[in-house]
Amino acid sequence: MMSKSLIEVPLHEIAHGRTGDKGDRLLLSVIPYDETGYAPISEQVTESRMFEMFRHRGATEARRYELPKLCAFNFVIENALQGGVNNSLNLDGHGKTLSFLALTMKVRASPDVLAAAKKARSN
Repeated sequence: MMSKSLIEVPLHEIAHGRTGDKGDRLLLSVIPYDETGYAPISEQVTESRMFEMFRHRGATEARRYELPKLCAFNFVIENALQGGVNNSLNLDGHGKTLSFLALTMKVRASPDVLAAAKKARSN
């Protein structure tokens, strides 16, 4: 996968996200727009990189679950919601709004993967 033709883009160019919250636990799904995006996401969107995206919020752990039959990934990020919906003074800093933060992560993808994602987004 590592070739000169790879282009660095924000993750949101090849995937979308869904989030939720349970207490102080952020549940975050990353879903490629097209199945060709699964491999680059699998290689690059690791537990450690996702943890780094949320460390500033107090996250203590990130676990990744691969869902190949759904062509998706689920991340469980512990202690990322600053106490959870009922305990935090943040109004919008909870699960539903944090997918965009994750989708700003930089990934490298081939022009073919980018074209397939763009086509899938336009349908």
